[in-house]
Amino acid sequence: MLYDALAEPDGATPGDLLEAYATELAAALDGADPAAVAAETGVDESVVAAMAAGDADAIAAVRLADAAAVLEREEGVPADDIAYEVRDHVMMEMVTAILDVDTIAAEIDADLTGQEVQQALEGRTRLTLGELAEIQALMIERTP
Repeated sequence: MLYDALAEPDGATPGDLLEAYATELAAALDGADPAAVAAETGVDESVVAAMAAGDADAIAAVRLADAAAVLEREEGVPADDIAYEVRDHVMMEMVTAILDVDTIAAEIDADLTGQEVQQALEGRTRLTLGELAEIQALMIERTP
């Protein structure tokens, strides 16, 4: 479920993680009509089409909430619960990696402040899959 999209995450880069997210989302949409999924989930059809195509570059800007809405169809778990589980897993990994939000903000390429990282991880503002990949890659790098 996104946070465990890579079976062997050691040394994973943000690009590796985005590729894994794209593969997971494409598999969840295998054979689905993007227009029908968009109507069902409320996610923009062009976003669903990018996910269905497995386009890692295009999904970098996709919000976690939209990815979760698509995964809800496959997982049978409410989208809010999926997004919560991903954010919760990241926060638990922060403890293992001994990272705080200010360090994350300083170390990733996303133009976020520590407060914005915190708000994104708490679900109070958007978190894109690109930002998630950068945060997760940093944690993988820092976890002993």
